Amino acid sequence: MGPEVFSFWCAIPMKSRVIDESGFKRTLNRLAHEILERNKGAETIAIVGIRTRGEFLARRLVEKIQRLEHKELQFGFLDITLYRDDLRGRREQPLLKGTVISFDVTGTNIILVDDVLYTGRTVRAALDELVDLGRPATIQLAVMVDRGHRELPIKADYVGKNIPTSVHEEVRVLMKEIAGEDAVVLIESEGG
Repeated sequence: MGPEVFSFWCAIPMKSRVIDESGFKRTLNRLAHEILERNKGAETIAIVGIRTRGEFLARRLVEKIQRLEHKELQFGFLDITLYRDDLRGRREQPLLKGTVISFDVTGTNIILVDDVLYTGRTVRAALDELVDLGRPATIQLAVMVDRGHRELPIKADYVGKNIPTSVHEEVRVLMKEIAGEDAVVLIESEGG
């Protein structure tokens, strides 16, 4: 999918392609290695993705880590919809995809995965939901992109790429599962 198709696909012109498909793969490999290095292997970790793109990134990290460590990992997905702080005043009902965590999070080192870290509100909602499920030993945050503009004091432990942006720009993580390609693109936001 080239820039023209992307522009047509989302009806917003792309400013630049920040990470291409091969860079995307290298970034995921590096994140997997950093997670293993910090946790001294995969023995005590579980991967939890924030739906939707965080879910796909989490699946890929699980596959990479399992190949590297030859060990099955516990993993799951959070649907933070009901934990969001912006639901008040909305007329339409939120679409729930469901949280799927089939293991006890208590005492586990959770690697929470999302695509873009921006204001920190999505991560805050995910943290609230995780602690409602149990008491992890640690919760570590892995993101493909940190774009800045934090509203809450949240910092990622593992960052694929820091992309300083203006408030009139938006970072989109494209994934084969959704967009037919793996890339990170910078676009002009609709309000900008």
